Amino acid sequence: MEVVVKIFIIVIASYLIGSIPTAIIISKKFFGFDIRTKGSGNMGSTNAFRILGWKWGLFVQIVDILKGYLAVVLIAGVIGQGLIFPNTTMFEHITLLKLLGGIFAVIGHIWSVFAGFKGGKGVNTAAGMLIGLAPYDVLIALALFAITLIFSGYISLGSIMAAFSIPSSMIVRYNIFGANIPGYGVLVYFALGLMVLVVFTHRANIKRLLNGNENKFTKLQLFKVKKDNSENI
Repeated sequence: MEVVVKIFIIVIASYLIGSIPTAIIISKKFFGFDIRTKGSGNMGSTNAFRILGWKWGLFVQIVDILKGYLAVVLIAGVIGQGLIFPNTTMFEHITLLKLLGGIFAVIGHIWSVFAGFKGGKGVNTAAGMLIGLAPYDVLIALALFAITLIFSGYISLGSIMAAFSIPSSMIVRYNIFGANIPGYGVLVYFALGLMVLVVFTHRANIKRLLNGNENKFTKLQLFKVKKDNSENI
């Protein structure tokens, strides 16, 4: 019974911390409006950067990342420490609980109970969760995100590329370079599932990217390709 209660607490606490609508709280408290009424209507950090400015946008991003990290390290890591339950996998009990906490934090961010079960796209919270589980692969993803952003100016494209890179880097590091990734057999499939979720939550952005009308952060696009408009003679 104690095991069931603790797992239930991990699930609920992780969901609630993930549900904290950071951008909505900041926009209402300091700007006097609901960020969902402006820009893309999303409560994620991308819209916060666009509407609230880079300082508050960065604050929202950091807090949203912390939500996933704290769900893994603090909530699941502390409450689940030493917890034993039926486990037919080769995965450690605590790692499974950390995965569970991280997943529900992401679910909370995407479907927040404090925002009418609507929320952000879950990228930052998922990144925070993965920092607690696979920090090296997240560093690779962040590098790819930054490269994509400075060349294209699209945060959405950078997020999608980062999501693709995490399972890819795990597969390459483990199978080609022989890196020791604890729980690789489960983590890689989890990362693939997370990649699918990120693509799903960015489906509107993908459509706009294909149509050429996605919002671009030109100030963050440090390298621009000049179009040659000269006519051929």
